[in-house]
Amino acid sequence: MPTEIPADSVGLVTPQIAQFDEPLTLRSGRVLESYQLVYETYGTLNKDHSNAILICHALSGHHHAAGYHSMDDKKPGWWDSAIGPGKPIDTNHFFVVALNNLGGCHGSTGPTSIDPTTNEPYGPEFPIMAVRDWVTSHARLADRLGINCWHAVVGGSLGGMQALRWSIDYPERLKKCAVIAAAPKLTAQNIAFNEVARQAITSDTEFHQGYYYKHDTLPRKGLALARMLGHITYLSDDSMRDKFGRELKTGKLNFNYEIDFEIESYLRYQGKRFSDMFDANSYLLMTKSLDYFDPASDFDNDLSKCLSRSQCKFMVTSFSTDWRFAPERSKEIVDALVRAQKPVSYLEVDAPQGHDAFLFPIPEYFSFLRNFLNPAELGTTEGAAPHAS
Repeated sequence: MPTEIPADSVGLVTPQIAQFDEPLTLRSGRVLESYQLVYETYGTLNKDHSNAILICHALSGHHHAAGYHSMDDKKPGWWDSAIGPGKPIDTNHFFVVALNNLGGCHGSTGPTSIDPTTNEPYGPEFPIMAVRDWVTSHARLADRLGINCWHAVVGGSLGGMQALRWSIDYPERLKKCAVIAAAPKLTAQNIAFNEVARQAITSDTEFHQGYYYKHDTLPRKGLALARMLGHITYLSDDSMRDKFGRELKTGKLNFNYEIDFEIESYLRYQGKRFSDMFDANSYLLMTKSLDYFDPASDFDNDLSKCLSRSQCKFMVTSFSTDWRFAPERSKEIVDALVRAQKPVSYLEVDAPQGHDAFLFPIPEYFSFLRNFLNPAELGTTEGAAPHAS
């Protein structure tokens, strides 16, 4: 826990809830009659509301992107390294909004929420969300906050796909789009990884076809296995070798099927930790949302035609050891933007951390992000009193 709040932190923050009673028609054809979004804000919205930045989270992310909820917190929000006074997403200049997507399990309406028609948790009956559904809900939250146009929409991994979707569906509502460690659609291999993860969950005897809430249990083993598989794909071979190598847990081989190597211990710890904090139905939903993302499919599979709708500047960033969303996938986006004659800056960062590199404060990467956001381009900077919530 922090003994004191660091000077470059947004400080203590409190999540807020936005309730929406306007029906949301989803890509699947189903309708959410009402729903809520949990979000946090950091910094001050200026007088002309021109300094707002939206943070879109990845598969297992949520609204708590920066700061602390209490002095008892063991660590800050998931992207605290990037958001705060003097950081690349500088809250001395920007008003930052981070939210938990629909279908998640951190406060926004999702499988663990109560279905008003049954007075029981939605469970597996909660509709699968498409990235465009999330973006529509984001736009409604922006309306609620009085933000007609974002200075930037920023996201890594699945968050980068949401940022890209923003530029297509609401081209007039963002000036800049930062797509980090993402792809224009999943490869067959990535879909395969997601399917193995889903099978691990649904094969758990405690899954009960997704109605495990009624049985007062959780499919912990299946969810832990899914996370272990996912975690392997987020790391690079170099980072795993440097961190764990072939180090033995007890200094000797046991000649049984218990833990021998440090990497085994690490993966089991990560799997168990995740199974205690994330909902299995949400994990199934999020992986399907990833699988379905393919905006060019609505434009004769022509990504440049798809992106020709955009009106913003783009920043695309990839990482050399990211094999889940390899640099070649980011270059597909860049090439399509160039063909569509859209302004784009591209950086491939030489980093050993694999896909997770987008979460690290790598100087070259953070400098690129800082320069792209460029608060000097803002209009009015005077506003209400500084505010974090």
